[in-house]
Amino acid sequence: MVGIILATHGEFAEGILQSGSMIFGEQDNVKAVTLHPSDSPESLKERMLEAIATFDNQSEVLFLVDLWGGTPFNQANNLCGEHDNWTIVAGLNLPMLIEAYSSRFSMETAKEIATAIIEPSKEGVRTTVKIQEQTATNAKTANTIPEGTVIGEGKMKIVLARVDSRLLHGQVATAWTKSTNPNRIIVVSDSVANLVHMMDAAATEGNIRKIEWLQILGICLQGLRIAIPAAALLFIPAETVKATLNAMPEWLTTGMAIGGGMVVAVGYAMVINMMANREVWPFFIIGFVVAAISQLTLIALGALGFALALIYLNLSERGNSSNGGSKGDPLDDILNDY
Repeated sequence: MVGIILATHGEFAEGILQSGSMIFGEQDNVKAVTLHPSDSPESLKERMLEAIATFDNQSEVLFLVDLWGGTPFNQANNLCGEHDNWTIVAGLNLPMLIEAYSSRFSMETAKEIATAIIEPSKEGVRTTVKIQEQTATNAKTANTIPEGTVIGEGKMKIVLARVDSRLLHGQVATAWTKSTNPNRIIVVSDSVANLVHMMDAAATEGNIRKIEWLQILGICLQGLRIAIPAAALLFIPAETVKATLNAMPEWLTTGMAIGGGMVVAVGYAMVINMMANREVWPFFIIGFVVAAISQLTLIALGALGFALALIYLNLSERGNSSNGGSKGDPLDDILNDY
């Protein structure tokens, strides 16, 4: 019998496994594997393998995941790359799971079942709202904006523009988007533009492995852009650098000093703004207090911070595995109680 792995974000897999058992009865060779916020992709992959090891037939495995391209899908896809008979279906819902249970009685391969459950899972998505029927051609035309069409006033309202050496600054992707409320983020980079087009082409083919390698290549190119000038500086004598700095006029060196101080101040303000949430502020305050009342070195403070992070992660994992409405964030749960 084909083994089935239900892999999702959060407890969705456990819940739908229980729902399937209520309708179709308890099933053998079916395991739920959940991804929690504190889990790493590698740990999820290991738990998938542990679940598969309990199956009677480990040569035929079907992964039912919630999102195409999500972490559960990516880890399942890595495993499928090593086993030709294993396959994945994304978009998990209850009709899909029930059809998979039923198909296991008459089908012996995971790929056969994957093909059979697609249509029933689509038919299970319905609404009480009356939807006007239209042909595939009309639907495609309706959803396509003709070339040259001007929307609104023909202008794009830019709420935030940032020029940075990094492809996408973390502050832009987190805190600033909350205050500016953009409906899209456009990232432009000359060095990786061609890679993005290649990734788009790979996505249409469903080639996740190629996308991953292109992402790694993009990161390497960004690293080389910084590493090459840094390496070149190693071959420039210190005397040459000192002579160049001494040759600069006073107004230039003064301006650079003022600019450098402003960069530090702005960077510090950005860090504080990024840390302005209930989960991180306690650690921020603890760090200031310890630094003020002790004679610890930076290495000792770093070790203390590392120990606090380990404690936090351990409490978070316990919160994820507990019941009673816990969100999985121990500090958030504690603060919500007050």
